[in-house]
Order: sequence, then C-alpha cells, then structure tokens
Amino acid sequence: MVVRFATSRLERCYREIRLAQREWGQNVGRTYIQRINTLWAARNGRDLFILKALDMHPLKGDRRGQHSIRLGDRERLIVAFEDDAWTIVPVEEVSKHYGD
Repeated sequence: MVVRFATSRLERCYREIRLAQREWGQNVGRTYIQRINTLWAARNGRDLFILKALDMHPLKGDRRGQHSIRLGDRERLIVAFEDDAWTIVPVEEVSKHYGD
C-alpha cells in the first residue's frame, strides 16, 4: 500500500521514535510506528481486517468513510482510503477514543 500523512508532524513521528514517544507516550509511540509499518506491508486495506490486533473498523457519523486502528487502550489511529482498490491510505490523525 501507499501511505500518505495528513500532516508533516505525523510523518516525522513515524520517522523519529523519540518524537512519537514524546507526543503520545512510550507505548503508543512505538505502536504507532508498528502500525504504519503494517500499513506499508499490506497489499490493500482489506488485508488489515484480518489482523485482530489492529481492531480496525469503519467509523460512523462525521467520520464516515474513515477507519480506526487501535494504538492503545484509548488511543486510535484514524485512516481513510483514497481509491476503490484500497491501496492508498492517508493517515489522518492520532486521537483518544471518545475525545477524552
């Protein structure tokens, strides 16, 4: 798959583990990098549903068309797919589930 980052900060956090850990904590920072590596390795987005550890699921409401991937107990990675083949994935944001 082709991974794109919505912001340069998200890309820098992927490339620099210290920055990711400073941004979200040690465990979530490390998991963020692992999840992005998983996105790169997948053939398409549909492959990600098979990996139970990701807990990938579609979002509803204002986030319709986006998907959530688990990073920690409350943190999630928000992604979307740009094409019908699910091979281009923009990384939108890292957020705490339920906004707290």
